[in-house]
Amino acid sequence: MKRRQFLASGTAMGVAAVSFPLISDALANSSAWTIGSTAAMSGPLGAFGLENQKGVQAALAQINAKGGVHDRPVRMEVLDDAYVPARSVENIRQLAANPAVVGLMSCLGTANNAAITPLIEAAGLVHLAPLTGASSLRKNGLRHVFHIRASYSDEIARLVQNVASMGIRNLAIVYTDNPYGKEVSEETATLLKNAGISILGTHALSVDGKNMDAIVAQTVASNPSAVVLGTTGAATTGLVAALRKASPSMPIAGISPSLTQDGVRQLGMSARGLAITMVFPEPNRSKHQIIREYQGAMRATGQERFTTGSLEGYINTRVMAEALQRSGRSADREKLRQAVAGIRNFDLGGFQIDYSGTAARVGSRYVDLGILSGDGRIMS
Repeated sequence: MKRRQFLASGTAMGVAAVSFPLISDALANSSAWTIGSTAAMSGPLGAFGLENQKGVQAALAQINAKGGVHDRPVRMEVLDDAYVPARSVENIRQLAANPAVVGLMSCLGTANNAAITPLIEAAGLVHLAPLTGASSLRKNGLRHVFHIRASYSDEIARLVQNVASMGIRNLAIVYTDNPYGKEVSEETATLLKNAGISILGTHALSVDGKNMDAIVAQTVASNPSAVVLGTTGAATTGLVAALRKASPSMPIAGISPSLTQDGVRQLGMSARGLAITMVFPEPNRSKHQIIREYQGAMRATGQERFTTGSLEGYINTRVMAEALQRSGRSADREKLRQAVAGIRNFDLGGFQIDYSGTAARVGSRYVDLGILSGDGRIMS
């Protein structure tokens, strides 16, 4: 990450979101492999959930066009929880009770995953690729939860390392006032202190953003050299826009969940110069085979915008398909668990998954860092 790029800033513009169908009717038949998920398709993280599903559906279309897995199509059943943990619990109970559901994938949210994990373990359902990097959810005793993305701890460590290398010696932290934000804020504060960087204030932004004006005023008043975001959801977009307006030259950095692609589009030039960690390769560069295949799959479903959210959905689905393939024609929940646990050095073409030697079942430690340009792309 280059200091001059991190210091760049601009003005905001808004762009409308895009919607799409979640499940193809053509796949809704009794012979299909059914993968379940509870995730926000509405509410404060709805944009991220919808973006992720674009990549899932692109991968499914690509897989099913080639005959599916063991000559059976694969379908995804997504139940909307609006980012409410209690709804996540009810959704998982419903999915677990359905014998057609062979496994789960990409359930979204830190608090949501904390609420549903005991149910998942009790039901003996594989949960591949939870959409959270919380260290608190990466416990050695869990048999059925398999992470793909690197942890928030890995992301924060990379971010702090780069901030320290630029000579920045004081920061403010703004975090979402929920379990996700609190965990990220605490880990960030610890790593900053260890790096000798002063924290001028930690500010809790409500999930709905109602206290945004006060948070922005407090943050700017402390006069930090930069702001680190431990936020997620729709409120982050307004927060970044307000910080840019109040202090146009203030550098801002965040980890991968901080902004959705829809939020980046809404910010327009105000997103320029924002530093962001990435746990997958940059989706607009075709250097890696996996990115070329992802882009082709997206284009085949009419999607011309390539984003980290949809790329994550695409990669997660490709790994699930590989696990189903290894499970055999008569796969059940336990055979699928064994197949996922047995994945070793699985190279998707520039992105590798390996569950050997990782007691907490984490498949990737990939973390990169980039700077957003004025058009929302990542600059090297």
